[in-house]
Amino acid sequence: MEQSNSRLLSLDILRGFTIILMIIVNDPGSWSHVYAPLLHAKWNGLTPTDYVFPAFLFIVGVSIVLSLTKQREKGLPRKELVKKVVIRSIKIYAVGLFLWLWPSFDFDRIRWVGVLPRIAVVFLICGLIFLYTKRKTQLIIASSILVLYWIIIQYLPLPGIGMPDLSVADKNWANYIDSQLLPGYLWKTTWDPEGILSTFPAVATGLLGMIAGFVLVSQSTLKDKLLQLFLLASTLLILGDASRFLMPINKSIWSSSFVLMTGGISCLLLAIFVYWVDVKGHTSRFQFARVFGVNAIFSYTLAGILYTVFYSKKLWGISLSTTFVEQAIAFGVAPKLASLSYALFYVMVIWVPTYQLYKRKIYIKL
Repeated sequence: MEQSNSRLLSLDILRGFTIILMIIVNDPGSWSHVYAPLLHAKWNGLTPTDYVFPAFLFIVGVSIVLSLTKQREKGLPRKELVKKVVIRSIKIYAVGLFLWLWPSFDFDRIRWVGVLPRIAVVFLICGLIFLYTKRKTQLIIASSILVLYWIIIQYLPLPGIGMPDLSVADKNWANYIDSQLLPGYLWKTTWDPEGILSTFPAVATGLLGMIAGFVLVSQSTLKDKLLQLFLLASTLLILGDASRFLMPINKSIWSSSFVLMTGGISCLLLAIFVYWVDVKGHTSRFQFARVFGVNAIFSYTLAGILYTVFYSKKLWGISLSTTFVEQAIAFGVAPKLASLSYALFYVMVIWVPTYQLYKRKIYIKL
């Protein structure tokens, strides 16, 4: 069945699954006991966990097209839309800083970058690109970012170091620029996986999502839209697989090959969910995920706030997560299964208040 351009159930559900996976990955019962697929690649390489964040940024790009296209059709002037994009970006960025500071508010160790700050920056840049450029220009911008980033990160000599070496973490331009220019706390001491330079290819991820978004708002039949999405996904996967011989797939520096490969996976998942949900009408099977999807930033933020209650020792004097895992192991449960079980329990904790908002049709938009 056809859905309006403003709200695709499939997109809500895919976004919800992404948030659920973010919570599971970020909040295991014990970091000492985690299944390998739920860990990021240490450096070069790709694990299922590495798909999660780029999938969310891809969805951000899709959502920009659906939302701003609808608002344009209502007659809102570009100046007003720019204001909305900027204000929302500032709000998301501010929430990201709040989560990092919570609950101690130690401003001496503030981290200026991170997951929500990167989402805010990508949303801002992609939103402005959408409002000020045509689709062809957006494709050129995305392609230019990926090619220039590949050349810089792979072939431009580093001051005092020489040629980059992408087999290690400390001999590349992303590391160098962060160490020289990025203030505050850095996640990896001298660099940050959400640092300055790697934000540019992250923007390209959002732009790939926008390309998929244009497919969804086109006047084509739903069948043709699906074919176009599958074709786009196949093209990105082929390019991603080929480009890994030119530049390693690496999430930490958000390599160009990583953008293409994860963009292809994200587009493929979008096409699959459009088919399952918007064509076959299997919405009820994915209602659990949709609850998270319509209040994505809220549920992610709530998971960060309640971390103090369910993981930290600051409130109870003991860590509930550690106690749970230790007791489960004592009863004979495999350590990694115990850790995953607690992460799933925490997903349910976040689901309860998020479901209450969903049931009352309250959608918190930052």
